[in-house]
Amino acid sequence: MSDVIDLDAPAAAVAPTPALESAIAGACRRIAPLWPLKNFVAVNPFLGFCGQSFHATCATLHRVARIETLMPRAFYREAIRNGTIEQADLAAALAAAPADWRLPPDVAELLKLAGSDQTARKHPAVVATVAEVLNELAAGDRHVARTAFMTDEISRWCAAYFDEGQSVWRMPWRGLRPYAAWRASVRYDRNPEAMGIARFRELVAELPDDYVAAIATVVERLGVPDRAIEDYLHQALLEIGGWAAYARYLMWNHELAGDRDDTLEQLLAIRVVWGYTLFAQRNDSAFREAWRRAMEQAALPPLDDRLGGDPDLCINMVLHESYEIAFRRRLLQRLAQPPGGRAAAARPEVQAAFCIDVRSEVYRRAMESVSESVETVGFAGFFGFPIEFVPIGHVVGRAHCPVLLRPQFTVCEAVGGTSEEEDSEILVMRLLRRRARKAWKSFKLSAVSSFIYVETAGLLFAGKILSDSLAVTRTVHDPNTDGLDDAVIGRLGPRITPSIVGGRQTGFDPVQRVAMAEAVLRAMSMTGPFARLVMLTGHGSTTVNNPHASGLDCGACGGNTGEANARVAAAILNDPDVRVGLRERGIDIPRDSFFLGALHDTTTDEIRLYDLDRLPATHAEDLRRLRELLAKATSLTRLERAALLGIPPRGDAEQNVVKRSRDWAQVRPEWGLAGNASFIAAPRARTRGIDLEGRAFLHDYDWRQDKDFATLQLIMTAPMVVASWISLQYYGSTVNNAAFGAGNKVLHNVAGTIGVLEGNAGDLKVGLPWQSVHDGTRFVHEPLRLTVLIEAPLDAIERVIAGNAGVRDLVDNGWVHLYAISDQGRVSHRYQSGLRWQALN
Repeated sequence: MSDVIDLDAPAAAVAPTPALESAIAGACRRIAPLWPLKNFVAVNPFLGFCGQSFHATCATLHRVARIETLMPRAFYREAIRNGTIEQADLAAALAAAPADWRLPPDVAELLKLAGSDQTARKHPAVVATVAEVLNELAAGDRHVARTAFMTDEISRWCAAYFDEGQSVWRMPWRGLRPYAAWRASVRYDRNPEAMGIARFRELVAELPDDYVAAIATVVERLGVPDRAIEDYLHQALLEIGGWAAYARYLMWNHELAGDRDDTLEQLLAIRVVWGYTLFAQRNDSAFREAWRRAMEQAALPPLDDRLGGDPDLCINMVLHESYEIAFRRRLLQRLAQPPGGRAAAARPEVQAAFCIDVRSEVYRRAMESVSESVETVGFAGFFGFPIEFVPIGHVVGRAHCPVLLRPQFTVCEAVGGTSEEEDSEILVMRLLRRRARKAWKSFKLSAVSSFIYVETAGLLFAGKILSDSLAVTRTVHDPNTDGLDDAVIGRLGPRITPSIVGGRQTGFDPVQRVAMAEAVLRAMSMTGPFARLVMLTGHGSTTVNNPHASGLDCGACGGNTGEANARVAAAILNDPDVRVGLRERGIDIPRDSFFLGALHDTTTDEIRLYDLDRLPATHAEDLRRLRELLAKATSLTRLERAALLGIPPRGDAEQNVVKRSRDWAQVRPEWGLAGNASFIAAPRARTRGIDLEGRAFLHDYDWRQDKDFATLQLIMTAPMVVASWISLQYYGSTVNNAAFGAGNKVLHNVAGTIGVLEGNAGDLKVGLPWQSVHDGTRFVHEPLRLTVLIEAPLDAIERVIAGNAGVRDLVDNGWVHLYAISDQGRVSHRYQSGLRWQALN
C-alpha cells in the first residue's frame, strides 16, 4: 500500500479479481432483506451470519462496525437485582462458557465485574470506512456534515429510483440498472459540489462504467488490504443499511425464482464511489495519517470471531446467557405442571384451527376455558395453501405464503352469484372510479394545483380530521376493495374453480384439491374425529395511520391478512368430491361436518365468519352456539390484552381496546408479537390449560400420525424457521434499535411506499419501531433467542437437522435453543450441537 496517493492522476480502471468478486458477494450476503411496507414481514437481521455462531456474530459486528448486539450491562444488573436472574443461572452460564473466554473464576467475582460498566474502546482490528475516519477525526464540522450528507443523498436517490408509486413525477433513468442510473443522474446534480465536495461529478465520471470495476478501482486507490476488503465493503453497506436491505430483498425474490439479481452489488458500488469522492477532498497530513493507521490496523492478522480477545464482551455474553437460562428455567417449570382442564370430548362441539402466531395462544386458551368441548389447533396461518391471491380487477396478486416459499397456485377473487355481464359491469365501474381518484390525487399533488386545492378544499376535511382525532367508529375497508360498492364487497371471495385468467391457470383441478386437502389435514394432525363446525381461522389487524400495518398481519401469508387462505381451504374441504377422495386415503370427514373460513382481528379480537350463506340450515343452532362462545372468548381475550396495553380494568376496558384500533394518533394499537419466546410442536394436550401468556408459537403435531416424518421436516424447515426470524427481529429491535430497528414511530415518513425514514432524511429504517418493544417506561419484549420444544423421537429430529443446512445452522450455532419432549410429555433432552443431546433430570 502506497503512503501517498496522487489524487490528480486519473483513476485508471482496475480489473476485478475473483477474490474481489468473492468479497463483494460475501459482503452482500451479510445483509438481511427488508420487505416493503405493503407486505412487511419479520426478518432475522442476522440472517447473513447464521453460518457462524451467535457468539461469533456478536464479536464480528462489534469488530467490524462496533454494533452492539447485547443489552447494556445495567439491564442485566437490574435483572439480577429483581430476582429475574438467580445465582444458579449465573453459575450455569459460567460453567457452559467456552474455555477460551476470559472470565472470572466464580459467581462472586462475576457479580463484582457486572457491577461496573465496561470501558468503551475500539477493537484493535476494526475496519474503518472513509466516512468513519472523517467522523472520528472531526477536523471540521463541514467534514462530518458531508458524511451525513452522503447518506442523505444516497437515500433520496434510492427513494426516487425504487419508488413503487408514491411519487407523481418519476425519475427518468428508472429504466437503467442502478449504477448506470445513478451515474446518469449525478451528471446534473450540483448538490454535492454546493456542499463543498469539489469535482464530485468529475470524480464519478472518471471511474469505470462497470460497477465491479469501479469497486475494484476505488479499493485499489484507497489501499484497503486484501484481508479487510470484505469487511470494508460490509461496513460500507451498513452505512446505508436500510436501502441495502431493500436491495437484498430484490435479490432474494429473484433467487426464489432461480434468477440472479445484482441490485445490491450495484448499490454497493454507488456507496463505495461516494466514499471515494469524500476521500478525495482531504489531502492534508492529519487525514492521511489517520487513514494510514486505519489501514494498518485493518491489515493486522484477523482475530477469530470468538470472544476470548475481548473480556468486556465475554462478561456481557455470560450475563446474557444467564438471562436466557433464567427464562428457560421458568418455562420448563411451567410446562412440567399437569395440563389444566379435561381433554376435549370424543367428538368436539367445535374445532378451531388458528395460526401458530403467539397472539392466537391467548384466544385459543380463552375459547377452551369457555367450553371444554372446544378443540383448538395450531398451524401456520396460510393453512398449507401457497397461493398467489389476485384481487378482483387485478392481473397480478400477492404471495399468500411464507417468504421462504414460492406460490404454487393462483387464486382469483370474484363476486359470488354474478353473471359474466355483471362481472364486466363491476370491473368497468371500479376502473372508472380508480381513474377518477388517480386524477384527483394528481390534481392535489401537482406543483401548481396543490396550492389551489388546499385553499379551496381544506375545510372540507375538517369533519374527517375531527373524527380521526376523536376515534369515532367507522368502517375501515381493505385497500383491495377500493372502488367497489359495499354490496359487492360483501359478496367477494376466492374462486377455486379452474380457469384461465390473463393467460395463467388459476384455481385447483380435482386431483390437486384432494392432494392438498390430505396434505393439510395430515400436517395439522387433524384426521378425526371432526366436529360439526370446523373453523379455519386466519388473522389480520385493524389499525389506521400505521405504515407498518402489514407487519401486524399474518407473516405466514407473506404479510397479508389470512382470510383468503382460510376460505380457500374451507371451500376445498367442503367439496363432496374431495371428501370421497379423502375417504379413499383414510380420512373420513362426516357429511355433517362443515368447514368455515374465518378471520381473527388481533387488534380487536373480533372473529369474522365467512361464507355463512353456504352453511346448511341444519347447522343454524350450531352457529348460534358458536357465536355465543366466540363472544365470550373475545371478551376474555380483550380483558387480558387490555392489562398489557395499560388500559384500566373498568367496565369500558373492552371498548377502549377497540377504540385504539381506530385512533390515528395511537402508536401502540396492539403489541403484535412482542414477548414471543418459545415454539412448541406437540399435541395440544401437552399445553392445554397452561397459561403461556401469549408468548408461545403453538404448532399442533402428533408424530404418531406422521408417516416418514414428512410433517416434522415441514415444521422444522418452515414454521420453526419463520418463528426464529420473528424472534430475532424482535431481539435485534430491542437490544439495538438504532441499528436493527425503525426508531421513533412518531417521526416516521414513508419513502417510496417501500419503508420509512426517521424524520425527513437519513437511511431507510429496518426492523420494528421503538414503540413496538417498549411502552415508554419498560421493555415489553424480552431480548431472548427462541426456545424450541418438539415432541418427536430424537433420531427423527436428528435426521431433519442432518438433512437441512439452514436448520443445522440455527440449532448448531445457537440461534435457537432446541429441546425434545418425551412420549410422556416431559421435556427430556436439550440439543447441544453436532447431533449431540444432553439428557435432563
